[in-house]
Amino acid sequence: MEKDVAVIGVGQSSFVRGYEGSIRELAFEAFREAMEDAGITQKDVDASVFCSAPEYDKQRSPAGVLAEYLGLIPQPTFYVETVCSSSSTGVKVGYSMVKAGLHDVVVVLGFQKMSEITSAESQERMGRGADIQWEAPFGTMMPAYYALYAQAYMAKNGLTHNDLRDVRLKSATYGTTNERAVYRKGVKAEDFDPNNPDAKMAGPVAWPLRVGDCCANADGSSCIILANREKAKAFSKKPVWVLGIGAASEAVNMAARPDFARGLSVGYKAAEQAYKMAGITAKDVKVAEVHDCFTIAEIMAYEGLGFAPMGEGKQLIREKATYKEGRMPVNVDGGLLSKGHPIGATGGSQMRTIVLQLRGEAGPMQVPGNPEIGLVHNVGGVGLYGNVTIFGR
Repeated sequence: MEKDVAVIGVGQSSFVRGYEGSIRELAFEAFREAMEDAGITQKDVDASVFCSAPEYDKQRSPAGVLAEYLGLIPQPTFYVETVCSSSSTGVKVGYSMVKAGLHDVVVVLGFQKMSEITSAESQERMGRGADIQWEAPFGTMMPAYYALYAQAYMAKNGLTHNDLRDVRLKSATYGTTNERAVYRKGVKAEDFDPNNPDAKMAGPVAWPLRVGDCCANADGSSCIILANREKAKAFSKKPVWVLGIGAASEAVNMAARPDFARGLSVGYKAAEQAYKMAGITAKDVKVAEVHDCFTIAEIMAYEGLGFAPMGEGKQLIREKATYKEGRMPVNVDGGLLSKGHPIGATGGSQMRTIVLQLRGEAGPMQVPGNPEIGLVHNVGGVGLYGNVTIFGR
């Protein structure tokens, strides 16, 4: 486990449904917090990486605009996009630049102002994330794609609607304690009762997924500041080291994927790389953030990351093993299901949570036992891209 690159600062805006300011102001909220956390100024930054899904941005080439606004010129700036995993890909790019010796300190900032376009426009753009020749013309959207995985998993592995519901119940349990989350209200089992006319979570979306099984769009920003060993020790009293990084991609067409019941291949392929690089196994991870854009996605991530055998992920939620006090705490900040999903900012938000956990600074979300190793699992599209990043104290 080489400790050559560290996170020295983290920041995040509140995730909201309708941010009233510009993307400049939205980016500044996370940037300011991260810079204050690191105790540095713009003069200490050698390069910046900005991350978003550009089809939602009205501003073309936002990296240059944001770098200017944040005072990060004339240093070089870069723009990275892998849809929902953009900022974790950005961290891999930033890590690579620091590791290669090109730059000593790199700011990675993810952002998305989803409310700049209408809900209908947003759905249309999500649809175009699939192959525009062979799949998008049929109108398939994100919930329907993940519903295919949920159907296959249910048929093969005995997953139930109640298992999916219980993922959301856990998410809501911790969403209430996360002051940066969109949804901070508790959720009860009866909120999923289809016979209850007031059950807002029970409405069908794409069978077997219901309203409560789906995360919501949000506006938000996140910021991760990376530094080499020398700068990390000079600037930070509590550097958190990048121990392992894995990344993978998958065929965009669903017809080219061999086994839906095995979940998203990018997750377990990226995890295998990250574990090998870090020199650890899944058993060494003490807290994790996984990409729960839908409840089924969290169940599949348990298995892809090796927290449970294939087909047995449901047992973790049934046993409450992934609660804060369980043997493998997962998404104790509420996850995407409670925080919301500002596409470009999501991976950085997950990383901020893990860094705070490893520093013992997560407040009411803090996992007991002083965790030393944490993991972030961030997926782009319907498993089109996957990143797994492992951090250590």
